[in-house]
Amino acid sequence: MTNRHERGFTLWFTGLSGAGKTTIAEIVEKELRERLGAVEVLDGDIVRTNLSKGLGFSREDRDTNVLRIGFVAHLLTRNGVAVIVSAISPYKEARNRVREMIGEDFIEVYVDAPLEVCAERDVKGLYKKALAGEIPQFTGVSDPYEPPENPELHIKTNEERPHQSARRVIEKLEELGYLQPVRELNRA
Repeated sequence: MTNRHERGFTLWFTGLSGAGKTTIAEIVEKELRERLGAVEVLDGDIVRTNLSKGLGFSREDRDTNVLRIGFVAHLLTRNGVAVIVSAISPYKEARNRVREMIGEDFIEVYVDAPLEVCAERDVKGLYKKALAGEIPQFTGVSDPYEPPENPELHIKTNEERPHQSARRVIEKLEELGYLQPVRELNRA
């Protein structure tokens, strides 16, 4: 059996649009590339335009998209790759199915921010359109988001800066044994 720091894992960032998933994932990715080398990022928007093209936003299509992302993450993880997933993934059932598929190497990170904060951060104006009824089935407005009940990490991005959140993710990976802790040099 290999040590955890020699195995792949999937960091699954879930949360509302604008909560900060991609921002934190990018900071974590940079750190993981420096420390591990092999890292793959599966961003929900990018996967949707490539792997899940043609899917809509019904519950069934959203679940299909999440399960496709999960399948790719599973393949990479079992081959020793550190995988970062940044996807709204609004439904517990689909996230739980991915957790079962990947197993103990699945680390769920709930990136949490109040709807009002997410709407303030929205540079594309999607929340404004959704709140005006112009975008049907918009997660958090006209479609539900089911928060994780027991994520490995719960980050509240309205209470801390992105680098602080990313540091917490790295510390969780160290605590779980996927990363060797970096010792601080004494600069006396």
